[in-house]
Amino acid sequence: MMVLLLEHPRVIAPERRNDIANTPLTSCLLTGYVAGVLKREGHDVDIVEGYLDNLSYAEIAERVKAMAPDLLGVHMVYQWQRDQLLFDFLEGLKTAGVVSYIAVYGYYPTFAFETILQECRAIDGVVVGEPELTFAELASRLSRGADTENIPGLAWRDAGGKIRCTRRGLVNDLDQLPFPVRTGAMMRLPEINIQGSRGCYGGCTFCYINPFYGQGSHWRGRSPENIVAEIDEIIAKWGKRDFYFTDPNFFGPGERGQRRALHLASLLKSRNISFGIEARVNDIHDETIGALVEAGLRHILIGLESGRDESLKRLNKMTTVAQNEEALRILRRHGIEPNVGFIMFEPGSTLQDVRTNFEFLKRNLLLDNLAVTANLLYHYQIILKGTPAFQKLVSEGRLKVSEDSYEGVVLYENEGVACLAEVMRRITNFLFARMAGVWSGRVKPPAGAPEIYKKVNSLLVECFETLLTALESGEHLNEEERDKFARRNELKMAELLATIPGGDI
Repeated sequence: MMVLLLEHPRVIAPERRNDIANTPLTSCLLTGYVAGVLKREGHDVDIVEGYLDNLSYAEIAERVKAMAPDLLGVHMVYQWQRDQLLFDFLEGLKTAGVVSYIAVYGYYPTFAFETILQECRAIDGVVVGEPELTFAELASRLSRGADTENIPGLAWRDAGGKIRCTRRGLVNDLDQLPFPVRTGAMMRLPEINIQGSRGCYGGCTFCYINPFYGQGSHWRGRSPENIVAEIDEIIAKWGKRDFYFTDPNFFGPGERGQRRALHLASLLKSRNISFGIEARVNDIHDETIGALVEAGLRHILIGLESGRDESLKRLNKMTTVAQNEEALRILRRHGIEPNVGFIMFEPGSTLQDVRTNFEFLKRNLLLDNLAVTANLLYHYQIILKGTPAFQKLVSEGRLKVSEDSYEGVVLYENEGVACLAEVMRRITNFLFARMAGVWSGRVKPPAGAPEIYKKVNSLLVECFETLLTALESGEHLNEEERDKFARRNELKMAELLATIPGGDI
């Protein structure tokens, strides 16, 4: 049968310029893996890259009409609000009889399937969790004209309109999955995404990686040989040698994870590639990092999250500040300056918590790069449905949910923290907008840019410390005073950045 998989167009909201990705990086290969499994089952599959190819819905509609697929799958990526444009597009296709069955999939649909099925009648089913085997069964039933009820992993409406869903078991042996289908648009990215594992052995309260995979989910890794076979295929077919592992937890648990990483490093060493990874700080071991660097490791994201042990316990990180600092030392010893995940503002943060975080960042030289500083000095904890934090705050009656009930907003318990978070969010959003062209690579900065960035970075740190100190001394800023503080410093930044090519403000 004919299957079309759509990566739909989406727009990043200006007020959310640098929040976490709309969906975790691990989701970027969902469509490719679904396509790979469907092709293996004998189905004709096409992928439309609406986002990467910058297609309009009108252009996509023509593609859908030309193919006339029996099944349309849409990787539904959350955009921080109800996606009425997408819903209207799907309603139009269904009304026109262009496609008979529409299924959506991804992280957002997994947790919001009830809302989606209630609000968009054109959508027939929502694939919940790992999508490959569910799609294969759905396509098989549709091709045979069989009913599509009671498919594990598929949320659907019964004859009475009641929404039903049963979760599907995990793919335990990832080596049994075919390599993901890769489009030309994906291969134009500066780094080629590759997935070496799924899930995580951690249990952070803010994370929805494991809830996505379902009850009893765990870390699962592909064999190093299987990973290298895919890399060899990409090198041979596309000539690409820059990779990024999308795994939220590259290493996997304990000694077994370290041995696997060392074995993978030994196989990669002769490939002459470069790659990036993401990892927990407790998995940063000197011997393993040294071997990976020799094999081509060039950058890494580690989740520090806090400089205060009490906060790490609240977040259930199962790590310590000492481990955070040791990981930084090891990585720097091997020539890697890591990108870091950090939550400056939690719902229950006190000014003392924020001060401890700030001093931790300064002590560990993490506020010396403008792009990094801008991230670290504003990041607050986002509460997404499916996470333990969401469930806890809802049960406590402390969460205000968004219109689609997917994202929750919780008021800060401490008024001073709320003030600091609000002002820094505004100032950093101004900076993100002003630097959008340069940081996206669309425009080239002038020769003197590094010195300018250094001055802006110092100003940003000064803003944070000045306001934090004032709040610690008992000052209270009303809305007008907050606005004046933000505008004054935005003007200073604008003056310093006058010679830097502008963004979109």
